[in-house]
Amino acid sequence: MTVAGVEPRNNAAERAIRHAVIWRRTSFGSQTQAGSNFVQRMLTVVTTLKFQRRNVLEFMAQAVSAKHQGKPSPTLLPQIPLASTVVKNAA
Repeated sequence: MTVAGVEPRNNAAERAIRHAVIWRRTSFGSQTQAGSNFVQRMLTVVTTLKFQRRNVLEFMAQAVSAKHQGKPSPTLLPQIPLASTVVKNAA
């Protein structure tokens, strides 16, 4: 509260988990550990992709396709443009 420009509450984190909290309250949770693991992973994927402004349905289609073809799964890591990773030599 004493640092200018810093919010006193962590509203970004609260907004990130809001969907998961609402799902848990309205769905009565899951009945098995496998179901809990599935929900945990899906909520993580959806929240991560939305935060990165990536298409969730497109990602899921790529993941299923990769699994059927025996290829590696797509990554949840942020997509960094190639131009920003190039280091310029000092002249």
